[in-house]
Amino acid sequence: MPDLPVLYSFRRCPYAMRARLAVLASHVTCELREIELKNKAPEFLAVSPSGTVPMLLLADGTVIDESLDIMRWVLAQHDPEHWLSVDDGGFIARNDGPFKRSLDRYKYPSRFAGADAHAERSKGLAILDDYEQRLAWSRYLFGASPSLADMAILPFVRQFASVDPQWWSELDRPHVKGWLGAFLSSGRFEAAMGKYPKWQAGDPPVLFGH
Repeated sequence: MPDLPVLYSFRRCPYAMRARLAVLASHVTCELREIELKNKAPEFLAVSPSGTVPMLLLADGTVIDESLDIMRWVLAQHDPEHWLSVDDGGFIARNDGPFKRSLDRYKYPSRFAGADAHAERSKGLAILDDYEQRLAWSRYLFGASPSLADMAILPFVRQFASVDPQWWSELDRPHVKGWLGAFLSSGRFEAAMGKYPKWQAGDPPVLFGH
């Protein structure tokens, strides 16, 4: 077996989640190594510049440690669903910037001095309202099929919805909720969220994405 890319991941991290989704869509086989964030393997820290997941280690020693760069790299190898054919129009940057900032302060207000969880939730909802308008006319953000933007953003919308499930269940945003619901019920999401034991050096390889 040729040397495979090694994907260091953490199951619940939305950044790692979107990297795994792209690996599955590309059918690029990787060796998956599940990292425990509170007790990171020293072998992982030895090769990771940032000590964060996801991280993709290529056979030639190249390290890719930004989730979007990982998505784009695996899809550049094989993109059968044409995720890269649509420019994301700045949607991903807005998700990773303002939306993620509000999400963190909504979910963990005690971690941020002066954070108002309800105000941050409203800021996040304003961004989702932009999606609501687009999704009223198409199944995904850019048409009838998913793009890089959909799959890069949905793991964070999932996290937003899970902060207060009762509030979310009563929210009148049918198109965003349908978009998220279809994602959560898909086989792709189920495959991306498989559970794997914490990786330790010497463990037999776990193949992912094949």
